[in-house]
Amino acid sequence: MTTENDKQEMLIVTGMSGAGRSTVANALEDLGWYVVDNLPPQMLRPLVELVSRAGTSLPKIAAVVDIRGRGFFTDFQEIVQSLRKSARVRVIFLEARDDVLVRRFESVRRPHPLQGDGTILDGISAERSKLSAVRESCDLVIDTSDLNIHQLATTITDRFAAADTAGVNVTLMSFGFKYGLPTDVDMVADVRFLPNPFWIPELRAHTGQDSEVRDFVLAQTGAVEFLDNYAAALGPVLAGYQRENKRHVTIAVGCTGGKHRSVAMSAEIARRIKDFPGVAVSLKNRDLGRE
Repeated sequence: MTTENDKQEMLIVTGMSGAGRSTVANALEDLGWYVVDNLPPQMLRPLVELVSRAGTSLPKIAAVVDIRGRGFFTDFQEIVQSLRKSARVRVIFLEARDDVLVRRFESVRRPHPLQGDGTILDGISAERSKLSAVRESCDLVIDTSDLNIHQLATTITDRFAAADTAGVNVTLMSFGFKYGLPTDVDMVADVRFLPNPFWIPELRAHTGQDSEVRDFVLAQTGAVEFLDNYAAALGPVLAGYQRENKRHVTIAVGCTGGKHRSVAMSAEIARRIKDFPGVAVSLKNRDLGRE
């Protein structure tokens, strides 16, 4: 017997043009949902059936359904009711005030899909009329009038993120300055203020992943103080990134060759921040192994 928890989970995103459907779709995709945009309602059931064959590899799907589907909206209510028999379906309706929608369309210099030879406001009025019944049957209505794209994405994250979904994924990347700065990073920490193990004959062949080098680096004056203060400074930064829905952050930690100090110190920074609320940490050693 199929229980409610065994059913495919599906989220249908619909609502007014210009109310933020693309932002919601991107936020859901970042949360691990399989997202399909501009899908006619009549294609929802084939989508559920197709994805169900993938098993647990695609446990959650989201479909953006909007007025671009034109005539397909006449069957929307019946299709959703039918889907609820075989899938756990939730429908989100996005809306905003007329003046806000007009301003958004004017800012991107695009016509409303229903305005024809009329004004943007004519198109908005026609769309509200066509979608009124759809709005009444939705599980969740979100008014985006006073939300910017980051606040809307955060709203979606708060409502639909799994309990084990990290608010921000942090990559600690060690690197060597002599090979150049990494190009795609958010912050850079320079640990060349510490003595270089390269000049210690018995440590030269080792790396920052070895206990001999790690212990040497951490025993140097200022090393632990730097680590403690840097981790403390990252606390409010990473919390702020989560509020602004910045979900991926790369912190580069550099020394001369990217083999000793940066490797040891990036691992120690990772150890200090891995238990911060909503933070998931991974390590990458860009230049380890280079001559």
